[in-house]
Amino acid sequence: MQIVAIVIALAVSVVGVGLFARAVAAIVGVVRLGRPTAGRNDNPAARWRHLLTETLGHTRMLQWNRIGIAHWFVFVAFGALFFTLVTAYGQLFDPRFALPIIGHWVVYEWASELIAWAGLVAIVFLMTVRFLLRHSGRSSRFFGSRTWQAVYVELTILGIVLCVLALRAMEFRLLGPDATRVHFPLTFFLLPAGVSTPALERSIILVAAVKIIISMAWFVVIGLNTTMGVAWHRFTVWPNIWFKRESSGRPALGALKPVLVDGRPVDFAQIEELDEDATLGVGKVEDFTWKGLLDFTSCTECGRCQSQCPAWNTEKPLSPKLLVMDLREHAYAKAPYLQAAEAARADLPQSVKDEAERPLVGPIQTDGTGYAGVIDPDVLWSCTSCGACVQQCPVDIEHVDHIMDMRRFQVMMESEFPSQLNGLFKGLETKGNPWSMSPRGRLDWAKGLPFEVPVVGEDVADLTEVEYLFWVGCAGAFEDRAKKTTQAVAELLHTAGVSFAVLGNGETCTGDPARRAGNEFVFQLLAVENAETLKESKATKVVTTCAHCLNTLKNEYPQVGVELEVVHHTQLLNRLVREGRLTPIAPAEGSVGGRTITYHDPCFLGRHNEIYDPPRDLLGSIPGSTVAEMPRNRQKSFCCGAGGAQMWMEEKLGTRINLNRTEEALQTLSSTDGPAAIATGCPFCRVMLSDGLTAKQADGSAGESVEVLDVAQLLLESVKRS
Repeated sequence: MQIVAIVIALAVSVVGVGLFARAVAAIVGVVRLGRPTAGRNDNPAARWRHLLTETLGHTRMLQWNRIGIAHWFVFVAFGALFFTLVTAYGQLFDPRFALPIIGHWVVYEWASELIAWAGLVAIVFLMTVRFLLRHSGRSSRFFGSRTWQAVYVELTILGIVLCVLALRAMEFRLLGPDATRVHFPLTFFLLPAGVSTPALERSIILVAAVKIIISMAWFVVIGLNTTMGVAWHRFTVWPNIWFKRESSGRPALGALKPVLVDGRPVDFAQIEELDEDATLGVGKVEDFTWKGLLDFTSCTECGRCQSQCPAWNTEKPLSPKLLVMDLREHAYAKAPYLQAAEAARADLPQSVKDEAERPLVGPIQTDGTGYAGVIDPDVLWSCTSCGACVQQCPVDIEHVDHIMDMRRFQVMMESEFPSQLNGLFKGLETKGNPWSMSPRGRLDWAKGLPFEVPVVGEDVADLTEVEYLFWVGCAGAFEDRAKKTTQAVAELLHTAGVSFAVLGNGETCTGDPARRAGNEFVFQLLAVENAETLKESKATKVVTTCAHCLNTLKNEYPQVGVELEVVHHTQLLNRLVREGRLTPIAPAEGSVGGRTITYHDPCFLGRHNEIYDPPRDLLGSIPGSTVAEMPRNRQKSFCCGAGGAQMWMEEKLGTRINLNRTEEALQTLSSTDGPAAIATGCPFCRVMLSDGLTAKQADGSAGESVEVLDVAQLLLESVKRS
C-alpha cells in the first residue's frame, strides 16, 4: 500500500506542477499582449505598503464583514498550511516524520491546528452562503458565475483542512506515551485510544497521500483552466493590486485616465500628427493595456460588483462581473491567434479563427450571417460610471476605465453611439452646455437676488480680489431646479461674508458628460478652453455645487495643466456653520418647518471623491430636523441614474434607476407624518430624484409633503429664520 500511495502521490505532483507552470507561462503570455500603460510603478514604497495592507489586512474584503472575516481565515489557511503539505510528503515514507527544527515546536503546532480549525469553520460558512444563494436568480451576486469552479475550490480547501486535522489526531495517538496534549491542543480528542500502531501508520500514509492528491489535483485543474479566476486570483491578485492605478491606495475612481497611444497620453492639440493606424480607445481585446488583461485574469467572480451595480439592479443587461468574464474568455480564446505568426494562422483551429473575427462591441444576438459581439452595445451604454463596482472589487479591477475606453473607440473611431447623444455633443460643441441654451443666459440665475453677484472681468479684474471662484456649472445656470441651489449657495456665502465671483458668460461646460460618453474630442475642446479662462482669471480656489464639476475640475483638469483647490459647497458651508458665520435656527414652536430628512449620496461626491460627512454634518446642524439614513448609503449608496451621460439618454431597458432610488428614500421617510425632504448635494441627483418623486406622487405612492431639496436650500431655510 505504501508503494502505491507514494507512486500515485508523486505522479500527480509531477503532473500538477508541470501543468501549473505551463499555465503560468500562458497567463503571462496573454497579459503581455496588452498595450503599454503609464504610471503603474511610481512610488514603490507606497505600493508595497498598500499591497500588504489590502492582502494581509483584507481591507477591501472587510467591506462585507462576515464574508471578509471568513475569507481571511481561508486565505491564511491556504498559505500557512503549505508546511503541512511538505510534512505530508515526508509522511509518505515515514509516518513519524516531522519538519526539522519547527516540526515539534509547540508554537508551530498550536498555529497549525488553530488555522486548520478556523479554516474549516470559515470554508463551511462560505459554502453555506453560496448554497443559500443558489436559487436567488438575478438577485444573487453569484448569478452568472461558474458554480462548479467555485464549489470545486471550496471542496478542495475543505478536504485539505480535514486531512490536516485527521493527520494531527493520528500523530498524537501514534506517539503514544511520548505525546503530550500541549503539542496537540485541538486534535488530541478526535481519535479514541487503543488504535494499533500498524493501523495508525497505514492510515497516516493513506491520508497524507490523499492530502497530496487533493492539493496537486487542484494544480492540475487550474493548470487546464487558465480562466478559472476563482482559483487563479490567489496568485494574480498580488501584482494586480501592486500595479493599481493609484499608488495612494485609492480605487480607480475620480479622474478618468487620459486616452493612451503607445502608453502615452494623447495630445489632442497635435492629433493630426498621430499615426494613421493609431487607435483611440479600445476596439479590440488586444487594445486593452496589459493591466486591463491582468484585471480580467484576476476576477474572482464573487459578484460584489454585480450586487451593487445600479444597471443590474434595475434589470438592465450590464453586470460588471459578467462583462469582465466575457472579456477574459474572449482574450484567452483569441490569444493563440494573436500569438501565432501571420503565416501560421491559417492552420489554427476554426474556433480560434472564429474568435478572432468577433467584434469586441456588437450585438450578441445575430441573424446567423455575422459574428456575435463580445460585449453587446446595450451592456456598454447602460453604465452610469457610478463607481460602485470599482469600490466593491476586492482585487482592484478597474471596470469604469475599461468601459469608458470601449465607449471612446465606439464614439471617436466608429461613430457608433446612442442617437440621443447627438444633441448632447452638438450642444456642448456649439453652445458650451448640454441643453443647447444660449451662453448669454448663464447669469440669469442671479436675477432677483438682493445683492450683486460679482463677475470676473466686469466687477473684479481677476480672482485675486476675492476668496473663491463660484463655479456655477451648466445645471446650476440653466436647469430651473438647480438654479434654486445656485441662488441658495450665493445667498449663504453673501450672508457669511465670503467674497466670491463668477465667470458669467466666460464659463462653459467642464466636459464631464462628453468624456463619460466617450467623446474625448469634445471634452478636450471644452477643457482647454476652460483652462485658458481659469489661468487668465488667476483662479486658485473654487467652490461648486455640482459633484460632476467638482470631480472634473479637481481630478481631471490637472491633465490639461490646471491645478485648483476645489471644494464642494457642502464642505465650505459646513465650515462656515462651525465657525459661527452661519447660524441655523429652529422653527418657531408650533410652526411648520421641522422636517424629517434623508440624504442621498451623489456618486461623484461620495465614492469618487470620498466626501460623505460634510453634507450630513450640515443637515445635523439644522435644529428641529431629524435625519434618517437610507439602507444604501455612503460607499454603498445607490446611483440616481444620471451619471455616465445617462441624463441625456433614455432608459429603455428594465426599470428606471431614479425610481428605484426614490422608492428607497420614500420608504425611509414613510414613518413620518410631517413635512419630509430628500436631500442631495448634486444638481444631477436633484433632477433625477425630483422626476422620480413626481412620478410617485402622480401614482399616489408619495404624499405632497415630501420635497427634493439641496442641502444648501435646507440650510438657507433655517438661517433665514434668524
